[in-house]
Amino acid sequence: MITTLLRISWTNLKRDRVAQALTFLLPILFFSIFASVFGNQGASSTARIRIAVVDEDGSELSRRIVEGLKGERALRVRTTADVDGKGALLDRAAAQKLVREGDLPVAVILPKGMRLVAAPFGGPQNAPRVQLLADVSDRIAPQMVLGLLQKVAWLPRQKESGGIDIVDVMRQGKSESVVSFYAAGVGVMFLLFSIAGASGSLLDEVDSGTLDRVLSTRVGMGGLLASKWLFLTLMGLTQLTIMFLWGRIAFGLDLFHHLPGFFLMTAVTASAAAGFGLLLATLARTRAQLGGVSTIVILVMSSLGGSMFPRFLMSETMQRFGLLTFNAWALDGYLKVFWRDAALWQLWPQVLVLALLAATFMTLARTFARRWEAA
Repeated sequence: MITTLLRISWTNLKRDRVAQALTFLLPILFFSIFASVFGNQGASSTARIRIAVVDEDGSELSRRIVEGLKGERALRVRTTADVDGKGALLDRAAAQKLVREGDLPVAVILPKGMRLVAAPFGGPQNAPRVQLLADVSDRIAPQMVLGLLQKVAWLPRQKESGGIDIVDVMRQGKSESVVSFYAAGVGVMFLLFSIAGASGSLLDEVDSGTLDRVLSTRVGMGGLLASKWLFLTLMGLTQLTIMFLWGRIAFGLDLFHHLPGFFLMTAVTASAAAGFGLLLATLARTRAQLGGVSTIVILVMSSLGGSMFPRFLMSETMQRFGLLTFNAWALDGYLKVFWRDAALWQLWPQVLVLALLAATFMTLARTFARRWEAA
C-alpha cells in the first residue's frame, strides 16, 4: 500500500511541471544568483568600481597616484569628460556632477599641495585634504576606494590635519537615510505578487462561466482586459502610495518634496505591473499554475533587478542582465526621484521603458486571450 501511494505521489509530481520547477529549478536559480553575487567577491568577475580622478595639483606625486589608481584591477578610472579618454580633463564641478547623476559612485579629488598631504603624520594643521566625493547609497564603493587610495599613495585618513575625507555629495550633510531604496525595492516586488494574484480573477471567471457571458455582450474581450488593467493599475497606485506614506510616517522619508516624480514613476510602474499580471493570467490554465509560475518569475526578476539586494553588488554581466527585468527600471526611477532629486524630464528612460513594457504586456495578453474567444 505504501509503495502504491509513493508511486501515485511521484506520478502526480511528474505531471505537475510547475511543482517540479518550484522544487528543483527555483532553488538552483537562487543558489546561482547568490553565489555569483557573493561567492566571487575577489574574482575578476566582480564589478570594477567606476571612479573619476581630478588632479588639481599636477605634480609628479599626484601623477604617480593617478597612474597607481589606474593600475588597480578593482577600479575603472576616468579622468576626462569623455568615457573613452578623450576630451578635456575633469574638474571638481564636472566630477561632482557625474556622482550626483549616478554615472559613478566616487570621484577622487587630489588638491593642490599634495606634498603636504603626503607628509609624515598628515602634515601641518592647514594642509589640504584629498576628498572622495561619494554617493553614499553605495556603502561599499567609497570604503574600497579609500583603502586602495591609501595603499597607492600612503595617505593617512585624518580629519584634524591632512589626509582623506569622504564627502557625501548627495545629501550634503543632511541626516537622511536610503529608506526610499528599500521602500521601492520591497514595494515593487510585493506589487508584482499582489497584482499577479488579483489578475487570477480572470481565470475564476473562466471556471465559473462568467467569461462566456461577458464575451456575448458588447464589452468583449478587449473591453474586459482594459477594465481589469485599469482596476489593477489603480490598485497598484494605492499599494505603492501606502508603502511610501508609511515610509514617511515611520522612517521620515521625504515624500512630499518629491510628489511629482513619485506619482509619475508610480503611475508607469503600476500600469506595467498590471499588464504583466494579465499576461501571466492569460498564459496560465489554472489558478494553481498562475500562482506557481508567478512565484518563480517574480522572485527571479526581483533578485536580478535589485529588489532583494542592490545591483551594484553584482558583477557587470549580472547588472546588464538586471536591466532585462521590470524591477530594475522601476527602482532606478525611484532612486532618481528620491536620492538624486532628478527633474521629471530626467526620468524619461525609465518612464519610456516601463510604458513600452505596459503596452507590450497588454498586447501579448490580448493575443493569448483569444483562446477563450475561440472556445
